[in-house]
Order: sequence, then structure tokens, then C-alpha cells
Amino acid sequence: MKMIQDFNFKGIKTIVRVDFNVPLDKKTFEVTDDTRIRGALPTIRKIISDGGSVILMSHLGRPEGRMEKYSLKPVLPVLEKHLGQKVLFADDCLGESAAAMAAALKPGEVLLLENVRFYPEEEGKPVLPENVTEEEKKAAKAEMKAKQKELAKKLASYAEVYVNDAFGTAHRAHGTTAVIADYFPKDKIMFGFLINSELAAMDRVLNNAQHPFTAIMGGAKVSDKILLIENLLNRVDNLIIGGGMTYTFIKAQGGKIGKSLCEEDKLDLALKILEKAKEKNVRLYLPVDSLNGDRFDNEAATKITAADAVDDGWLGMDIGEKTIELFSDVIKNSKTILWNGPMGVFEMEKFSKGTTAIAKAIADATSKGAFSLIGGGDSVAAINKNKLADKVSYVSTGGGAMLEYMEGKKLPGIVAIRGE
Repeated sequence: MKMIQDFNFKGIKTIVRVDFNVPLDKKTFEVTDDTRIRGALPTIRKIISDGGSVILMSHLGRPEGRMEKYSLKPVLPVLEKHLGQKVLFADDCLGESAAAMAAALKPGEVLLLENVRFYPEEEGKPVLPENVTEEEKKAAKAEMKAKQKELAKKLASYAEVYVNDAFGTAHRAHGTTAVIADYFPKDKIMFGFLINSELAAMDRVLNNAQHPFTAIMGGAKVSDKILLIENLLNRVDNLIIGGGMTYTFIKAQGGKIGKSLCEEDKLDLALKILEKAKEKNVRLYLPVDSLNGDRFDNEAATKITAADAVDDGWLGMDIGEKTIELFSDVIKNSKTILWNGPMGVFEMEKFSKGTTAIAKAIADATSKGAFSLIGGGDSVAAINKNKLADKVSYVSTGGGAMLEYMEGKKLPGIVAIRGE
């Protein structure tokens, strides 16, 4: 596998899959967070500074056909500002103008193609009417797969080298994230700097972690994190559980949880996880106190109780002070830290204290030499909100992709390059 830092792009046209799926202002359609655009800059700069030209392809949102509100045009001014140069734009990624613009690209120039998901064959999923037979379904899928290959082949024809730098979509077997690699020689496909750094951070945590290793799992449901938790139980010294999933564990052990979120069908699973942690000598920490609200609202009345003694009619919304202290002590004594998921209803100011405290404890541990990897929307939001991104070791750009990689799954976009 070629490494981008060792490759000379002089005089070469390179097509790069980036992740410009950025949030836009609903009224002005201006980019409100350019993190993902900035993440792609090192790869783009490397190619143009070598004397190569760059064709960028990305998706934005989940359009059904061509929809102007999902156009990548709003990305242009932000990208131009960061690169300090004009960026060309093809208003149809597969149109004649796109092919002509790609063919005419000069060294040092950058071309952005319109949203690849304007074509359903990018995702490769046929839209099926109701009541179709299995045979019709099979035929429709085969036809769509053939179209997906045609899309990938057409886009591949624009360039001599393919670089995948879109970690956020690496878990999808899409035309531009996986299939396109088949149309290039093996010595002309590689990861960009962003994916390389993502993989290095995750591989370090999974395979070369310094101990004590602490994983902090938050969020609403045990079911969303079960595969990750099971994989981590073979690796970690400490497992901290927070967020809504807390109450499934507490109820499974006979605790009172009031109206707190609970997956009733996962109580046995929670007990199995507790048992497995004990078997593997993993110290599993659950909240000891809970900040409760009388309703799911930022204006709710609040009270603190023991985490296993939430009053009827109340619901757990955040971890309490004693838990913050307990969890922070574990984190501060760790050498490797993985954080995925908030400790409470982080989007409500009144119930964001626990998540913020965990973010600060991780930053503190990192300053003392720990390696910290943060992933998942709310965890990343907490790090960014508290301006701690440069105080932790690595903030992942790919929520779903990171989760699947850490679960031990093979990601199509990674396999297409690595050839695993």
C-alpha cells in the first residue's frame, strides 16, 4: 500500500474522496462548522504543492435525486479561503462539463464536483416499490450494483490516482468510497493524511494501549454500544458507563430508576456485561448519584438522588457531583482513554455539567501524558464547546465509522485500499 507522504504527485491528476458533509445554516446556506473541510486540507495541499491537480468528490446530506439545498456550492468559498486560491466547480459530477473540466485541469488547480449522492447509484441501493417479489428485488439490486460500477468507472476515468480521505464514510460500500478503487492500479490508490491519522489513533488504542486503559461509554442505549463494549472488555482495565444506558444497568440490578430511560429488553444483556467484566478483571464503574428532572426539559425541576434510588415520576438526566469526582479520579490515573458518548442530556445546559466535567478530566489526564481518543457526536461537541480539541490527543471525525472500526468490523472504504 502506498503512503501519501512518500508519493510524488507532480504532473498527476488525483481524484480524492473527501467528507464535506458539513452543517449549513438553514436560511443562508452558509457553512456553520468547517471542521471537516479543514480536515481535508493537508491532503489537498500535499498534492498541489507537489505540482499535481486535485479533483474532489463528496456527498452532502441525504438527497433524493438532485436537490439544490444539498448542493456543495456553499463549500466553495470556505475551501477557497483556506487554500488561498480559486477552486473550480462542476455542477454535475458525471456530466460532460465535469469530464471536460477534469481533462483541462492544470498542475496546482483544484476542481470540486457536485454532490455524488445526487445519483442513487453512489449508495447502490435500489428504491423498491411495495409488494415486490424476492426475484424482482434481486434483479433490482443487481441492476443497481452494475450502475454503481459504471458511476465509479466514470469518476475514475477523470484521474490517474485515487486517494480516500473520507473517514466518516469509510464504513459504507459506496461508489466513491470503495468501488472506485477497483479501477486504479494497486500502486495508484492510497489513504489521505486524515484517514491515516484516524487509523493510527484507533490502532494505537486497540492494539498498543498503555495501561491503565479506561473506556468511557455514554449515550442513550446499551444496544448501540454492545459490540464496542464486548470488544473493549478484552482490552481495558476500567470501563465507565454513563448517560441514558446507566439506568438499564441499574434496573437490571434491582435499582429504582423512576421514569429514566431504560431498555427493558436489554436487562439480561446488562447483567451479562457486568458478569463478563468481573470475569475479565475489568473494573466497571456506574454512576453513584444522579441529577434528576421532573420532566425532559431544560426548565425541569431538579433533585439529586442516589443513582439507584430515582423517585417515581422523575428521570435521570445527568451524573451527580459524587459520580463526577469518582469518574474523574479514574480518568486522571489512566494512561490511555477512549471516550464515546455523553454522560447526560448534554444538549440541555442544565444537564451538561457531567459531560463537561468528563471532557475537562480527560484534557487534564492528557496534559499529564495520557493518550486520549474522542469519538461520537456529543463527545466531540463537548470537547469543541469547551475549546479542548487541542488539549486531547485525537478527536475522530467519523462517528459511525469509528464505532464500527473499534467494534472490530471491516470497513469497506478501508479494505478497498488495504486489501484485507
